[in-house]
Amino acid sequence: MQAAKQGHTALVVCSTAFVTLGRSQLKALGGADLPIAVMPHPFGVRTRAEVRALAESLVAEIARLAVGGEDKTAGKTDDQSTADTRAASITVADDFNEFNEECERRSWSDGLPLVPPTLVRVDAMLAATHRARSEIVAHIAPGFGAASVERIAINAVMAGCRPEYLPVLLAAVEAVADEKFNLQGIQATTNSATPWIIVNGPLAASLGINAGLNCLGQGNRANATLGRALRLVLQNIGGARPGQMDRATHGQPGKYTFCCAENEAANPWPPLHVERGFNADENVVTVVGAAGTLNMNSHSKDAADLLRAIALSLVYPTSNDYHFAGAPWVILSPEHAEVLQRGGMSKHDVKRGIWEQSKMPAGRFAHKDYDRAKHTREAELGGFSADTPVPIAPTPAEIGIIVAGGPGTHSVYVPTFGQTRAVSRKVKP
Repeated sequence: MQAAKQGHTALVVCSTAFVTLGRSQLKALGGADLPIAVMPHPFGVRTRAEVRALAESLVAEIARLAVGGEDKTAGKTDDQSTADTRAASITVADDFNEFNEECERRSWSDGLPLVPPTLVRVDAMLAATHRARSEIVAHIAPGFGAASVERIAINAVMAGCRPEYLPVLLAAVEAVADEKFNLQGIQATTNSATPWIIVNGPLAASLGINAGLNCLGQGNRANATLGRALRLVLQNIGGARPGQMDRATHGQPGKYTFCCAENEAANPWPPLHVERGFNADENVVTVVGAAGTLNMNSHSKDAADLLRAIALSLVYPTSNDYHFAGAPWVILSPEHAEVLQRGGMSKHDVKRGIWEQSKMPAGRFAHKDYDRAKHTREAELGGFSADTPVPIAPTPAEIGIIVAGGPGTHSVYVPTFGQTRAVSRKVKP
Protein backbone atom coordinates (compact mmCIF):
# COMPACT_ATOMS: atom_id res chain seq x y z
CA MET A 1 0.00 0.00 0.00
CA GLN A 2 2.85 2.36 0.87
CA ALA A 3 4.42 1.76 -2.54
CA ALA A 4 1.14 2.54 -4.29
CA LYS A 5 0.81 5.89 -2.54
CA GLN A 6 4.34 7.07 -3.23
CA GLY A 7 4.66 5.57 -6.71
CA HIS A 8 6.64 2.49 -7.61
CA THR A 9 10.40 2.82 -7.98
CA ALA A 10 10.86 -0.58 -9.67
CA LEU A 11 8.85 -2.89 -11.89
CA VAL A 12 9.26 -5.92 -14.12
CA VAL A 13 8.61 -6.29 -17.86
CA CYS A 14 7.70 -9.66 -19.36
CA SER A 15 5.55 -11.13 -22.12
CA THR A 16 2.08 -12.56 -21.55
CA ALA A 17 3.42 -16.13 -21.85
CA PHE A 18 5.58 -15.63 -18.76
CA VAL A 19 3.35 -13.58 -16.41
CA THR A 20 2.61 -16.50 -14.08
CA LEU A 21 6.30 -17.40 -13.94
CA GLY A 22 7.33 -13.79 -13.34
CA ARG A 23 4.80 -13.23 -10.54
CA SER A 24 5.74 -16.50 -8.83
CA GLN A 25 9.44 -15.75 -8.97
CA LEU A 26 8.94 -12.26 -7.62
CA LYS A 27 7.12 -13.77 -4.65
CA ALA A 28 9.85 -16.37 -4.12
CA LEU A 29 12.59 -13.71 -4.27
CA GLY A 30 10.90 -11.28 -1.90
CA GLY A 31 9.48 -8.84 -4.46
CA ALA A 32 5.86 -9.97 -4.45
CA ASP A 33 4.51 -6.40 -4.53
CA LEU A 34 6.44 -5.29 -7.60
CA PRO A 35 4.18 -4.59 -10.59
CA ILE A 36 4.58 -6.29 -13.96
CA ALA A 37 4.22 -4.50 -17.29
CA VAL A 38 3.12 -6.99 -19.93
CA MET A 39 4.26 -7.19 -23.56
CA PRO A 40 1.80 -9.17 -25.76
CA HIS A 41 3.27 -12.50 -26.90
CA PRO A 42 4.44 -13.44 -29.47
CA PHE A 43 6.26 -10.42 -30.82
CA GLY A 44 9.04 -12.08 -32.84
CA VAL A 45 6.72 -12.39 -35.86
CA ARG A 46 5.51 -8.78 -35.79
CA THR A 47 6.38 -6.22 -38.42
CA ARG A 48 8.61 -3.30 -37.46
CA ALA A 49 5.57 -1.00 -37.38
CA GLU A 50 3.66 -3.42 -35.14
CA VAL A 51 6.63 -3.73 -32.77
CA ARG A 52 6.84 0.06 -32.57
CA ALA A 53 3.14 0.29 -31.69
CA LEU A 54 3.54 -2.40 -29.03
CA ALA A 55 6.57 -0.62 -27.60
CA GLU A 56 4.70 2.68 -27.39
CA SER A 57 1.82 0.95 -25.62
CA LEU A 58 4.27 -0.73 -23.23
CA VAL A 59 5.94 2.60 -22.39
CA ALA A 60 2.54 3.99 -21.49
CA GLU A 61 1.87 0.95 -19.28
CA ILE A 62 5.25 1.33 -17.55
CA ALA A 63 4.52 5.00 -16.87
CA ARG A 64 1.08 4.13 -15.47
CA LEU A 65 2.48 1.48 -13.11
CA ALA A 66 5.40 3.69 -12.05
CA VAL A 67 3.04 6.20 -10.51
CA GLY A 68 1.03 3.62 -8.61
CA GLY A 69 -1.49 2.43 -11.19
CA GLU A 70 -3.33 -0.84 -10.59
CA ASP A 71 -1.29 -3.94 -11.41
CA LYS A 72 -3.52 -6.19 -13.50
CA THR A 73 -1.23 -9.20 -12.97
CA ALA A 74 -1.61 -9.23 -9.17
CA GLY A 75 -2.63 -12.62 -7.86
CA LYS A 76 -1.51 -14.54 -10.97
CA THR A 77 0.96 -16.89 -9.28
CA ASP A 78 1.83 -20.53 -9.21
CA ASP A 79 2.98 -20.38 -5.61
CA GLN A 80 5.38 -23.17 -4.70
CA SER A 81 6.81 -21.46 -1.62
CA THR A 82 8.35 -23.94 0.81
CA ALA A 83 9.99 -21.78 3.43
CA ASP A 84 9.45 -24.23 6.32
CA THR A 85 11.94 -27.07 6.62
CA ARG A 86 9.29 -29.64 7.57
CA ALA A 87 6.72 -30.93 5.14
CA ALA A 88 3.07 -30.58 6.12
CA SER A 89 0.89 -33.65 6.61
CA ILE A 90 -2.47 -33.98 4.89
CA THR A 91 -5.20 -36.55 5.38
CA VAL A 92 -6.81 -38.27 2.40
CA ALA A 93 -8.97 -41.34 2.09
CA ASP A 94 -7.14 -44.66 2.40
CA ASP A 95 -7.64 -45.35 -1.28
CA PHE A 96 -5.04 -45.42 -4.05
CA ASN A 97 -7.32 -43.84 -6.64
CA GLU A 98 -8.49 -41.12 -4.26
CA PHE A 99 -4.88 -40.23 -3.42
CA ASN A 100 -3.94 -39.93 -7.08
CA GLU A 101 -7.01 -37.83 -7.84
CA GLU A 102 -5.99 -35.51 -5.00
CA CYS A 103 -2.48 -35.26 -6.49
CA GLU A 104 -3.99 -34.30 -9.83
CA ARG A 105 -6.15 -31.64 -8.16
CA ARG A 106 -3.06 -30.20 -6.44
CA SER A 107 -0.87 -30.50 -9.58
CA TRP A 108 1.56 -32.83 -7.81
CA SER A 109 1.29 -35.52 -10.50
CA ASP A 110 3.35 -36.14 -13.63
CA GLY A 111 0.34 -37.89 -15.15
CA LEU A 112 1.33 -41.39 -14.08
CA PRO A 113 0.08 -43.13 -10.91
CA LEU A 114 1.96 -42.09 -7.75
CA VAL A 115 2.73 -44.08 -4.60
CA PRO A 116 1.12 -42.48 -1.51
CA PRO A 117 3.94 -41.03 0.67
CA THR A 118 2.66 -42.22 4.03
CA LEU A 119 4.64 -41.43 7.18
CA VAL A 120 5.81 -45.04 7.33
CA ARG A 121 7.05 -45.02 3.72
CA VAL A 122 8.78 -41.65 4.09
CA ASP A 123 10.50 -42.72 7.32
CA ALA A 124 11.69 -45.92 5.61
CA MET A 125 13.08 -43.80 2.74
CA LEU A 126 14.86 -41.44 5.16
CA ALA A 127 16.46 -44.40 6.95
CA ALA A 128 18.64 -44.88 3.84
CA THR A 129 20.62 -41.67 4.49
CA HIS A 130 22.58 -40.25 7.42
CA ARG A 131 21.55 -36.74 6.45
CA ALA A 132 19.05 -34.93 8.69
CA ARG A 133 15.51 -34.79 7.35
CA SER A 134 15.45 -31.00 7.88
CA GLU A 135 18.71 -30.36 5.95
CA ILE A 136 18.17 -28.07 2.97
CA VAL A 137 19.90 -29.69 0.01
CA ALA A 138 19.14 -26.83 -2.41
CA HIS A 139 16.65 -24.14 -3.35
CA ILE A 140 15.07 -25.23 -6.60
CA ALA A 141 14.45 -22.73 -9.42
CA PRO A 142 12.25 -21.24 -10.73
CA GLY A 143 10.10 -21.05 -7.57
CA PHE A 144 13.15 -21.49 -5.30
CA GLY A 145 11.37 -23.89 -2.99
CA ALA A 146 13.45 -25.34 -0.16
CA ALA A 147 14.38 -28.91 -1.09
CA SER A 148 14.89 -30.50 2.30
CA VAL A 149 15.99 -34.12 2.60
CA GLU A 150 12.47 -34.94 3.80
CA ARG A 151 10.73 -33.25 0.88
CA ILE A 152 13.04 -34.99 -1.58
CA ALA A 153 12.28 -38.30 0.15
CA ILE A 154 8.54 -37.67 -0.21
CA ASN A 155 8.91 -37.22 -3.96
CA ALA A 156 11.13 -40.31 -4.10
CA VAL A 157 8.37 -42.35 -2.48
CA MET A 158 5.77 -40.99 -4.89
CA ALA A 159 8.04 -41.87 -7.85
CA GLY A 160 8.38 -45.48 -6.65
CA CYS A 161 12.04 -45.36 -5.58
CA ARG A 162 13.49 -47.95 -3.27
CA PRO A 163 15.03 -46.37 -0.12
CA GLU A 164 18.56 -47.25 -1.21
CA TYR A 165 18.15 -44.95 -4.23
CA LEU A 166 17.76 -41.84 -2.04
CA PRO A 167 21.48 -40.90 -1.73
CA VAL A 168 21.77 -40.92 -5.55
CA LEU A 169 18.71 -38.67 -5.84
CA LEU A 170 20.09 -36.26 -3.21
CA ALA A 171 23.33 -35.95 -5.21
CA ALA A 172 21.34 -35.30 -8.39
CA VAL A 173 19.34 -32.53 -6.69
CA GLU A 174 22.57 -30.93 -5.47
CA ALA A 175 24.02 -31.12 -8.97
CA VAL A 176 21.10 -29.52 -10.82
CA ALA A 177 21.11 -26.63 -8.35
CA ASP A 178 24.70 -25.73 -9.26
CA GLU A 179 24.89 -22.37 -11.04
CA LYS A 180 26.72 -23.91 -14.02
CA PHE A 181 23.79 -26.19 -14.76
CA ASN A 182 21.47 -23.18 -15.20
CA LEU A 183 18.37 -24.82 -13.74
CA GLN A 184 16.48 -21.52 -13.96
CA GLY A 185 16.87 -21.54 -17.73
CA ILE A 186 16.12 -25.23 -18.14
CA GLN A 187 13.03 -25.18 -15.91
CA ALA A 188 11.37 -22.13 -17.47
CA THR A 189 12.45 -22.30 -21.12
CA THR A 190 10.25 -22.91 -24.14
CA ASN A 191 12.94 -25.41 -25.22
CA SER A 192 12.53 -29.14 -24.56
CA ALA A 193 15.45 -29.37 -22.12
CA THR A 194 15.40 -31.70 -19.12
CA PRO A 195 18.01 -33.15 -16.74
CA TRP A 196 19.63 -36.42 -17.72
CA ILE A 197 21.19 -38.35 -14.81
CA ILE A 198 24.36 -40.40 -15.40
CA VAL A 199 25.57 -42.63 -12.56
CA ASN A 200 29.13 -43.90 -12.21
CA GLY A 201 30.93 -46.04 -9.65
CA PRO A 202 30.31 -49.35 -7.85
CA LEU A 203 26.93 -48.17 -6.55
CA ALA A 204 25.48 -48.14 -10.07
CA ALA A 205 25.84 -51.90 -10.33
CA SER A 206 24.80 -52.65 -6.74
CA LEU A 207 21.59 -50.63 -7.21
CA GLY A 208 20.93 -52.30 -10.56
CA ILE A 209 20.99 -49.06 -12.57
CA ASN A 210 20.91 -50.16 -16.20
CA ALA A 211 23.98 -49.31 -18.28
CA GLY A 212 23.49 -51.93 -20.97
CA LEU A 213 20.70 -53.01 -23.31
CA ASN A 214 17.86 -50.47 -23.44
CA CYS A 215 19.56 -48.29 -20.80
CA LEU A 216 17.56 -45.23 -21.91
CA GLY A 217 14.32 -47.16 -22.22
CA GLN A 218 11.74 -48.90 -20.08
CA GLY A 219 11.96 -51.95 -17.87
CA ASN A 220 14.35 -50.96 -15.08
CA ARG A 221 13.03 -49.67 -11.77
CA ALA A 222 16.15 -47.79 -10.70
CA ASN A 223 16.50 -45.89 -13.98
CA ALA A 224 12.78 -45.17 -14.23
CA THR A 225 12.14 -44.05 -10.67
CA LEU A 226 15.34 -42.05 -10.12
CA GLY A 227 14.76 -39.97 -13.23
CA ARG A 228 11.08 -39.62 -12.36
CA ALA A 229 11.82 -38.60 -8.77
CA LEU A 230 14.12 -35.80 -9.89
CA ARG A 231 11.41 -34.50 -12.23
CA LEU A 232 8.87 -34.56 -9.38
CA VAL A 233 11.29 -32.59 -7.19
CA LEU A 234 11.70 -30.01 -9.96
CA GLN A 235 7.93 -29.76 -10.36
CA ASN A 236 6.67 -30.02 -6.79
CA ILE A 237 9.46 -28.18 -4.96
CA GLY A 238 10.81 -25.99 -7.76
CA GLY A 239 7.36 -25.10 -9.04
CA ALA A 240 7.94 -26.00 -12.72
CA ARG A 241 4.41 -27.18 -13.42
CA PRO A 242 3.67 -27.82 -17.11
CA GLY A 243 1.95 -24.87 -18.73
CA GLN A 244 2.61 -22.63 -15.74
CA MET A 245 6.23 -22.02 -14.71
CA ASP A 246 7.37 -24.79 -17.07
CA ARG A 247 6.93 -23.04 -20.43
CA ALA A 248 8.17 -25.81 -22.77
CA THR A 249 6.62 -25.53 -26.23
CA HIS A 250 6.55 -29.31 -26.70
CA GLY A 251 8.58 -30.90 -23.93
CA GLN A 252 9.97 -34.40 -24.53
CA PRO A 253 9.52 -37.95 -23.19
CA GLY A 254 12.71 -37.49 -21.12
CA LYS A 255 10.70 -35.13 -18.91
CA TYR A 256 9.07 -38.22 -17.41
CA THR A 257 12.42 -39.83 -16.64
CA PHE A 258 15.95 -39.73 -18.07
CA CYS A 259 18.55 -41.76 -16.18
CA CYS A 260 21.20 -44.41 -16.89
CA ALA A 261 24.56 -45.63 -15.72
CA GLU A 262 27.75 -45.72 -17.75
CA ASN A 263 28.79 -49.17 -18.99
CA GLU A 264 32.22 -48.96 -17.40
CA ALA A 265 32.99 -52.64 -18.02
CA ALA A 266 32.66 -52.09 -21.79
CA ASN A 267 34.44 -48.72 -21.82
CA PRO A 268 37.93 -48.90 -23.38
CA TRP A 269 38.83 -45.52 -21.86
CA PRO A 270 38.67 -44.02 -18.34
CA PRO A 271 35.02 -43.69 -17.24
CA LEU A 272 33.26 -40.36 -16.99
CA HIS A 273 33.70 -39.77 -13.27
CA VAL A 274 37.44 -40.47 -13.43
CA GLU A 275 37.73 -38.10 -16.39
CA ARG A 276 35.99 -35.48 -14.25
CA GLY A 277 38.46 -35.83 -11.36
CA PHE A 278 36.94 -38.49 -9.09
CA ASN A 279 38.48 -41.79 -8.01
CA ALA A 280 37.41 -44.95 -9.81
CA ASP A 281 35.87 -46.41 -6.63
CA GLU A 282 33.79 -43.32 -5.85
CA ASN A 283 30.08 -43.12 -6.62
CA VAL A 284 29.25 -40.07 -8.70
CA VAL A 285 26.14 -38.54 -10.27
CA THR A 286 26.45 -36.28 -13.32
CA VAL A 287 23.52 -34.23 -14.62
CA VAL A 288 23.23 -32.95 -18.20
CA GLY A 289 20.73 -30.40 -19.59
CA ALA A 290 19.54 -32.62 -22.43
CA ALA A 291 17.35 -31.43 -25.31
CA GLY A 292 16.54 -34.90 -26.63
CA THR A 293 18.17 -37.93 -28.29
CA LEU A 294 19.10 -38.96 -31.83
CA ASN A 295 19.88 -42.55 -32.76
CA MET A 296 23.05 -42.89 -34.88
CA ASN A 297 23.21 -46.24 -36.69
CA SER A 298 26.45 -47.04 -38.53
CA HIS A 299 27.99 -50.38 -39.45
CA SER A 300 31.36 -48.82 -40.28
CA LYS A 301 34.35 -50.72 -38.92
CA ASP A 302 36.84 -48.04 -39.98
CA ALA A 303 37.55 -45.68 -37.06
CA ALA A 304 38.10 -42.54 -39.15
CA ASP A 305 35.02 -43.19 -41.28
CA LEU A 306 32.85 -43.91 -38.23
CA LEU A 307 34.05 -40.77 -36.46
CA ARG A 308 33.27 -38.68 -39.55
CA ALA A 309 29.73 -40.08 -39.74
CA ILE A 310 29.10 -39.42 -36.05
CA ALA A 311 30.43 -35.85 -36.29
CA LEU A 312 28.27 -35.03 -39.30
CA SER A 313 25.19 -36.38 -37.51
CA LEU A 314 25.55 -33.61 -34.93
CA VAL A 315 25.27 -30.80 -37.48
CA TYR A 316 21.91 -29.06 -37.71
CA PRO A 317 21.29 -25.30 -37.94
CA THR A 318 18.52 -25.10 -35.33
CA SER A 319 20.78 -26.45 -32.58
CA ASN A 320 21.16 -24.49 -29.35
CA ASP A 321 24.67 -25.90 -29.05
CA TYR A 322 25.68 -23.98 -32.19
CA HIS A 323 23.74 -20.86 -31.21
CA PHE A 324 25.22 -20.60 -27.72
CA ALA A 325 28.52 -22.55 -27.78
CA GLY A 326 27.12 -25.52 -25.92
CA ALA A 327 28.45 -28.76 -24.49
CA PRO A 328 26.76 -31.64 -26.38
CA TRP A 329 27.00 -35.32 -25.48
CA VAL A 330 27.49 -38.58 -27.34
CA ILE A 331 26.62 -42.00 -25.91
CA LEU A 332 28.86 -44.45 -27.72
CA SER A 333 27.72 -48.04 -27.88
CA PRO A 334 30.36 -50.57 -26.79
CA GLU A 335 30.76 -51.70 -30.44
CA HIS A 336 31.39 -48.19 -31.72
CA ALA A 337 33.73 -47.43 -28.83
CA GLU A 338 35.72 -50.57 -29.64
CA VAL A 339 36.00 -49.60 -33.33
CA LEU A 340 37.35 -46.18 -32.37
CA GLN A 341 39.73 -47.52 -29.73
CA ARG A 342 41.08 -50.24 -32.04
CA GLY A 343 41.71 -47.49 -34.57
CA GLY A 344 44.18 -46.01 -32.10
CA MET A 345 41.93 -43.24 -30.79
CA SER A 346 41.81 -42.03 -27.21
CA LYS A 347 38.70 -40.34 -25.85
CA HIS A 348 40.48 -37.01 -26.37
CA ASP A 349 41.08 -37.96 -30.02
CA VAL A 350 37.39 -38.77 -30.45
CA LYS A 351 36.36 -35.44 -28.95
CA ARG A 352 38.84 -33.56 -31.12
CA GLY A 353 37.65 -35.36 -34.26
CA ILE A 354 33.98 -34.67 -33.51
CA TRP A 355 34.73 -31.02 -32.76
CA GLU A 356 36.73 -30.48 -35.96
CA GLN A 357 34.40 -32.35 -38.31
CA SER A 358 31.12 -30.99 -36.96
CA LYS A 359 31.91 -27.34 -37.68
CA MET A 360 29.04 -25.77 -39.58
CA PRO A 361 29.19 -22.76 -41.95
CA ALA A 362 27.35 -19.87 -40.30
CA GLY A 363 25.43 -19.31 -43.52
CA ARG A 364 23.33 -22.40 -42.76
CA PHE A 365 21.56 -20.59 -39.92
CA ALA A 366 18.17 -19.00 -40.55
CA HIS A 367 18.64 -15.25 -40.97
CA LYS A 368 17.43 -14.32 -37.47
CA ASP A 369 19.37 -17.19 -35.93
CA TYR A 370 22.47 -16.03 -37.79
CA ASP A 371 22.16 -12.65 -36.07
CA ARG A 372 21.72 -14.33 -32.71
CA ALA A 373 24.71 -16.63 -33.20
CA LYS A 374 26.82 -13.70 -34.37
CA HIS A 375 25.97 -11.84 -31.17
CA THR A 376 26.83 -14.78 -28.92
CA ARG A 377 29.89 -16.19 -30.73
CA GLU A 378 31.61 -13.47 -32.75
CA ALA A 379 34.07 -12.58 -29.98
CA GLU A 380 34.91 -16.25 -29.40
CA LEU A 381 35.51 -16.93 -33.11
CA GLY A 382 37.32 -13.69 -33.92
CA GLY A 383 34.81 -12.55 -36.53
CA PHE A 384 31.61 -13.85 -38.06
CA SER A 385 30.44 -14.20 -41.65
CA ALA A 386 28.40 -16.65 -43.69
CA ASP A 387 31.57 -18.67 -44.33
CA THR A 388 32.69 -18.81 -40.69
CA PRO A 389 33.01 -22.45 -39.54
CA VAL A 390 31.07 -22.52 -36.27
CA PRO A 391 32.08 -25.28 -33.83
CA ILE A 392 29.42 -27.04 -31.79
CA ALA A 393 31.29 -26.26 -28.54
CA PRO A 394 33.98 -23.75 -27.59
CA THR A 395 36.60 -26.50 -27.22
CA PRO A 396 36.80 -30.27 -27.85
CA ALA A 397 36.99 -30.87 -24.10
CA GLU A 398 33.45 -29.57 -23.65
CA ILE A 399 31.98 -32.40 -25.73
CA GLY A 400 30.80 -35.10 -23.32
CA ILE A 401 31.26 -38.80 -24.09
CA ILE A 402 30.14 -41.90 -22.21
CA VAL A 403 29.98 -45.54 -23.23
CA ALA A 404 26.63 -47.20 -22.56
CA GLY A 405 24.17 -49.63 -24.09
CA GLY A 406 24.37 -53.22 -25.23
CA PRO A 407 25.31 -55.01 -28.46
CA GLY A 408 24.44 -53.21 -31.67
CA THR A 409 25.87 -50.67 -34.10
CA HIS A 410 24.02 -47.74 -32.59
CA SER A 411 25.18 -44.67 -30.67
CA VAL A 412 23.16 -41.71 -29.41
CA TYR A 413 23.60 -37.97 -29.87
CA VAL A 414 22.28 -35.91 -26.94
CA PRO A 415 22.10 -32.21 -27.85
CA THR A 416 21.80 -29.80 -24.94
CA PHE A 417 20.00 -26.64 -23.93
CA GLY A 418 23.19 -24.82 -24.98
CA GLN A 419 23.39 -22.45 -22.03
CA THR A 420 24.15 -25.22 -19.55
CA ARG A 421 27.11 -27.27 -18.39
CA ALA A 422 27.13 -30.74 -16.89
CA VAL A 423 27.68 -30.94 -13.14
CA SER A 424 28.94 -33.92 -11.12
CA ARG A 425 28.45 -34.65 -7.42
CA LYS A 426 29.77 -37.44 -5.22
CA VAL A 427 27.05 -39.58 -3.64
CA LYS A 428 27.01 -39.17 0.15
CA PRO A 429 25.63 -41.81 2.55
